[in-house]
Amino acid sequence: MAKCIHSMIRVLEEARSVDFYQKAFGLSVAERLDFETFTLVYLSNADSEFELELTINKDRTEPYHLGDGYGHFAVSVDDLDAEHARITGLGLAPGKIIAFNRDGGLLARFFFVTDPDGYKIEVLQRHGRYK
Repeated sequence: MAKCIHSMIRVLEEARSVDFYQKAFGLSVAERLDFETFTLVYLSNADSEFELELTINKDRTEPYHLGDGYGHFAVSVDDLDAEHARITGLGLAPGKIIAFNRDGGLLARFFFVTDPDGYKIEVLQRHGRYK
């Protein structure tokens, strides 16, 4: 059986991205692998074995074009309201909290925040399938 271990995004500035993910989600550098033309930085925390891999191409000076296909990285939290307030307090400008219902019941409560490279991160209240 396959096990999900990481998701990768390309970022322009390593320090800026590491700082954002540490402040916003408590992710720390688990490993940093430096190569001649690129660097891989694996971020994780004690709550999950899953990692976010940042790829930094050393010759890149222009921001990446994220395209028009909607995609995102998601995390879950125990207290969505407190997390929204904390992220707001950090000046990271999260979107509004949304309650998404289905078949007459709550499916999910969430908000999005955008990282320095324009990637959307969904922050979900732990509930139902979103543990």
